[in-house]
Amino acid sequence: MIRLNKVVSGMSSLRVVRNLGICGVTLVCAAALTGCKEQSVSAVQIPRVTTVSLAPETVILSSNLPGRTNPYRIAEIRPQVSGVILKRLFTEGGDVKEGESLYQIDPAPFEAALNSAKASLERAEASLPASQLRMERYKEALKLNAVSQQEYDDAEASVNQILADIAYYKAQVVNAQINVDYSKVISPISGRIGVSSVTEGAVVSAYPAEPLATVQQLDPIYVDVPQAATEVLQLQSKLKEGKIHLDSDTINKVTLMLDDGSEYEHEGTFQFRDVTVDPSTSTMTLRMIFPNPDGKLLPGMFVRAIVEEGTDKSALLLPQETVVRDRKGNAYVWTVASEGTVKRVFVDLDRAIGNKWLVKSGLKGDEHIVFKGIQSIRSEETKVQEDYAGDYTDAMLNIDPDSLSAENQAAEEPPHVVPEETGKEEINN
Repeated sequence: MIRLNKVVSGMSSLRVVRNLGICGVTLVCAAALTGCKEQSVSAVQIPRVTTVSLAPETVILSSNLPGRTNPYRIAEIRPQVSGVILKRLFTEGGDVKEGESLYQIDPAPFEAALNSAKASLERAEASLPASQLRMERYKEALKLNAVSQQEYDDAEASVNQILADIAYYKAQVVNAQINVDYSKVISPISGRIGVSSVTEGAVVSAYPAEPLATVQQLDPIYVDVPQAATEVLQLQSKLKEGKIHLDSDTINKVTLMLDDGSEYEHEGTFQFRDVTVDPSTSTMTLRMIFPNPDGKLLPGMFVRAIVEEGTDKSALLLPQETVVRDRKGNAYVWTVASEGTVKRVFVDLDRAIGNKWLVKSGLKGDEHIVFKGIQSIRSEETKVQEDYAGDYTDAMLNIDPDSLSAENQAAEEPPHVVPEETGKEEINN
């Protein structure tokens, strides 16, 4: 009996020891889990972002329009008489003056016709005095009834016929002289002449369909550019609403960019806007004129004309590095609210001005826009630590260029996908 009690007492001691062991393991695990939780909480840091606001600025709005150069004047050289080309009197590709002879057509048949007309005129003029004297004598004799009325009428008619012949042959002389002059094909304008389509010995006819050569005046020179009719309507609407203002000193001035990206050294002048809209492209033609003293601009060159539209005195210019786009291409920015959470604000952008976007709508200017740290924002309502740098212009004076460069490099990384509740892909613009 005593031995049984000892056994039972030993088993109880073993249970106590085993329970104490289990409790110890449980406490150790709980302590480990608590340490992991504290470590994970300490590892989560609130992202720090730098924000800026926008201040209204005065900017000159301009349109960059592609176009082509066209000659100021163009003359297609065509002969006005038929004949054989004896000489070509110009150098192809060279400059010619107004009134300069370009071709010499054989003048011999025209000179002969001129001499014949002059001879006929002299013959008619030589017969006029005798006929006039005869008419005067018949007139006196008629008073004495020495001649009949019919004889006097015939004498008077003869004088009138000779006078008509004189007028006719005078016209023949003028016409023959014109043909002689036309045998020299001259340039009606000053400019640069192109390739000749005929050589010496070629037979040409008057007013052919194909010109013998073409002369183009290149100084000054026109630049014709198309502009969408919708842009014209929007510009007129902005002017009417007072959003932009015209500057009389600069409104007609145009800057030209060449095809190699360089700026043309001479400033042009806006001439007019065509009153007809092309139905196939829905565009209107704008014409500018540029001085071209060195002949640097040639007809048909591709250029870009920078046309000033007006001045916006309350423009909001948004830094391009703050703009993000979703999968549909919609532009938006991240803003920080007073409680420290971020919010997505969609913006309507007009055009790029330097490294900024001109804002049409969506922002008032007093928002705190995330400028640095955009890559750390994954979704709306994200808590952030804000460093407000003030207006963007002032902020750029205080931001370290190296940190800005690093931020721009991060912005060039592949776009990341936001959580499924937004369902959009952010692309830094």
